Amino acid sequence: MALPFFCRRLDLTNRISSGKIERMNNNVRLIRQAHTAGLLLPLTILFGFAAGGLVVLQSWLLSGVISGVFLEKQALMQVVPLLRGILIVLLARVVFTVANETLAGALAVKVKTDLRDQLLDKINRLGPAFLKGERTGELTTTALQGLDALDVYFSQFLPQILLAVILPVTILVIVFPLDPLTGVVFLVTAPVIPLFMVLIGRMSESHTKRQWTALSRLGAYFLDTLQGLSTLMILGRSKDRAGELKAVSERYREVTLTVLRITFLSAFVLELVATISMAVVAVEIGLRLLYSRILFEQGFFILLIAPEFYLPMRNLSARYHAGMTGLTAARRIFELLDLPEQKPAFDTRESQQTNPFYKPFRLVAREMTFMYPGNSEKTLDRINLEIESGKHYALVGESGAGKSTLAQLLMQFMRPDSGAIMINGVDICEWNVEIWRRGISWVPQKPAMFNTTLLENVRLLNPERSREEVTAALEKALLGQLLSDLPAGLDTQLMEGGARLSGGEAQRVALARAFLKDSPFVLMDEPTAHLDAELEKMLLIATRELLKDRTSITIAHHLSTVQAADEIFVMQHGRFVEKGTHPVLLAVGGEYVRLIHAMEDKE
Repeated sequence: MALPFFCRRLDLTNRISSGKIERMNNNVRLIRQAHTAGLLLPLTILFGFAAGGLVVLQSWLLSGVISGVFLEKQALMQVVPLLRGILIVLLARVVFTVANETLAGALAVKVKTDLRDQLLDKINRLGPAFLKGERTGELTTTALQGLDALDVYFSQFLPQILLAVILPVTILVIVFPLDPLTGVVFLVTAPVIPLFMVLIGRMSESHTKRQWTALSRLGAYFLDTLQGLSTLMILGRSKDRAGELKAVSERYREVTLTVLRITFLSAFVLELVATISMAVVAVEIGLRLLYSRILFEQGFFILLIAPEFYLPMRNLSARYHAGMTGLTAARRIFELLDLPEQKPAFDTRESQQTNPFYKPFRLVAREMTFMYPGNSEKTLDRINLEIESGKHYALVGESGAGKSTLAQLLMQFMRPDSGAIMINGVDICEWNVEIWRRGISWVPQKPAMFNTTLLENVRLLNPERSREEVTAALEKALLGQLLSDLPAGLDTQLMEGGARLSGGEAQRVALARAFLKDSPFVLMDEPTAHLDAELEKMLLIATRELLKDRTSITIAHHLSTVQAADEIFVMQHGRFVEKGTHPVLLAVGGEYVRLIHAMEDKE
């Protein structure tokens, strides 16, 4: 019995120790991140110290006024200089306090912006292979609410940690020469507040982590529900999903109330400790004043600064839970930032490179394999592929055969686990990713539409593209009539997900993007899928215009696209099982013929 108990205790100790190390490492990383904001953090602390330090001078002047008027019977004119000094100090404190809060806000905004940029860049570099195993709602919650939770950490909690050390030490340095006994009382009672704060913080840490987990899960559930609402209604599962969403929301509410209960109780305990500590100081000062063991002015001055001695630590304790919430969110942010990436196999040479697709090229994949993390089967298994510039290729196969994965590898969103992709005899990893993708236009089957204008949805926030170029691209995509019908033309807001557009119009906007980019290599997940005959005909006309004089690979869903290709690759379970032209593959009578019959049945 003793051995299992010892093992459990050892495991608990290890988890507590690892939690402390992780928390400390996250704190260090957040402080380093604050240093990237330049002088904002030091200036925030400096102005905070100036605002708090002036309280000592204000208390000294006020004690002089009270002592002079009530004990020495001084007239108003005699204490006017002291009163002017108090007024100047008050005004200076206001200025320093406003400056402190302004700089603290700027610090939080700067650091959050930098971290958000780092996080978005990281997710972009990780690419579809990473996103395939993640929930969009959880990532969105991390990038938005998670980073917003760091606002209090950087604007209040982090500066207050240093102020909670500097200001009390400054007051101790002033008090000890005046009254050693009060200095000893300060020195003995001061550690009690941070001690209670740490003890309560440990108790609430697990609840704070559960609260953040529940919030992330709620965000993921809510976004998934919104995106799949129409499907849920068609399948008659909307009420079931509402029940699940309610259960997740209720869990988040319960955890949040638990955290708030601990926060309020801890605030009460810490205020009580601070009040008792000040009461001890007041009693010992009062007793010594009663027996004339201390001067009134000196004792009154110490009583005035006693609350200011404990105030920085009380402020820190009040912001401790908000700081821990930010630290919990930072844990997930740093987990994402620390995810391993596939590094380029060669040094990139941006300044010396021109895009390889703008001249004759030969793209070859040899024995290429790929498997998504967490999968037991290979998505692509020993793929061999040859692409020559100026030709049109088609990929056909059942859903899950690996067609989209192959396209993502060609766009360098992922790297093969083994084998290589070469262009003109050079591994594509040698090419800078941004330069490589400039030569490729990707036309997905379900294009993303953003809650902004038609202009920005086509040029994708690229200011180098003029309105005239966007209009020309829309005309080539056969959207001229739509452009004239929209109330504000190019400046019409398309709303979230392109709600103002029909399915066919959204597909043609994707084609307009490709026309505008004017890249020599087009990868296309055939946009005519799931459209009626009239819309399909219009899109085929625009697609043929787009592919003219370009190299293309099309993930084909319709027979018309397959027949027009110079070479067809038939995929099954991550492999090429057949390849050739349409007539050749028909003569073979294998998997391609079966897929053709399936296409014809759908059409």
